[in-house]
Amino acid sequence: MALTKVSGDGLNSAAISTVNSEGGAVTTSVVQGLCKVWINFNASGTIATRDSLNVSSITDEAQGYFQYDFTNAMNNSDYSGSGNAGEGNNNNNRNIQFGDTYSTTALDVNCGDGVGSAVDPSVLCSQIVGDLA
Repeated sequence: MALTKVSGDGLNSAAISTVNSEGGAVTTSVVQGLCKVWINFNASGTIATRDSLNVSSITDEAQGYFQYDFTNAMNNSDYSGSGNAGEGNNNNNRNIQFGDTYSTTALDVNCGDGVGSAVDPSVLCSQIVGDLA
């Protein structure tokens, strides 16, 4: 889809919410399509955030178990997320899943090695899309 027009008044960022396709046949909501929370951090040893958006803190709950607290709350707990984890350059990919806390203000993320053991990876990244409150 080629960007041909962005609708809005140019003053209010909330008003800039749609993009028309070539010929104007399809309109896509830009605001809904944006990532609202993301983080890239080192979960091995002392937690160190490399970069993030809308994450106020991370709690290391146990090996392989982390909680992200959001700076700005999500509108509901029906948002969608994804992520990946690994051990840097040695190609040891890790599995992550969202855990028990799946609320408007926080999310639990669990990381394992694929055979049932919880691990703290050197690289853990995740993203959340949905509506902010």
